[in-house]
Amino acid sequence: MASRSVGELQEMEVDRKGESEESGDDETRRRSINGNVDPNQPATTGKEVSPVDMDTINLDPDEEDVDLVHCRIGRIEGLEVLRKAKTLSLRQNLIKKIENLQTLSSLRELDLYDNQIRKLENLQNLTEMEQLDMSFNMLRKVEGLEQMTLLKKLFLLHNKIGSIANLEHLTGLDMLELGSNRIRVIENLDTLSSLQSLFLGTNKIATLQNLEGLHNLTVLSIQSNRITKIEGLQNLTNLRELYLSHNGIEVIEGLENNKKLTTLDIAANRVKKIENISHLTDLQEFWSLTNTPFHSRDFDLT
Repeated sequence: MASRSVGELQEMEVDRKGESEESGDDETRRRSINGNVDPNQPATTGKEVSPVDMDTINLDPDEEDVDLVHCRIGRIEGLEVLRKAKTLSLRQNLIKKIENLQTLSSLRELDLYDNQIRKLENLQNLTEMEQLDMSFNMLRKVEGLEQMTLLKKLFLLHNKIGSIANLEHLTGLDMLELGSNRIRVIENLDTLSSLQSLFLGTNKIATLQNLEGLHNLTVLSIQSNRITKIEGLQNLTNLRELYLSHNGIEVIEGLENNKKLTTLDIAANRVKKIENISHLTDLQEFWSLTNTPFHSRDFDLT
């Protein structure tokens, strides 16, 4: 199961910037990470899909990368034989609960993308985990990750999460995806000093705040929110990519310390004048009022 690159994640955020966190239609759920319809996930016909019995699925005890995508699995069970498994993909199934994973202590990556899970639970034995994908489920809060202290990438895209919480022990986390949820406030990120990429697009955030401790952050995506002012970024001196499109920003400001920026997206805001970017000498891509990407060669930054 391959990890997603930062570039792919950026594409995911950019292409999904118009999605509502409330949407749960079949077409939206068939989207792949680049915003196109996933050909491997057929459109729903309206008929009830019956889950399969795990006894009908053959499992190889020696397999390290286990792929059980779109198998109509309704319950996690019978996986005890997979003691050598390092990656397990159960995406696009009918799973309602995380359970019966306690014997998979060697697992490094777990993918439960696009199921029907309502709670993060029963993960305490997976202490070697480095990547967890719970995107496109029905989670309302972040919880149950206390033992995953080695976690590096956490995907929680398109759930119903109302607040950022219970992440303080994940000090090694370098990528956090919380796009398309119901978050109103950026908070409780103080201990995540290793974080390099933070995705918060399509939420209900009104203020850029509480980012001071994220000194290693290089990518910040907060598109399609309720931001009206660029602020609170003065400590993010390593920031290279900033995505702020589809907000209510009126003035380009507050970027004095972000001299390493190579990409700046302020498209679909209320900005009427391009200003306060002359110091951004590394800027290579700039999205402005017209949603058109400009390169540094196309305009005078001096």
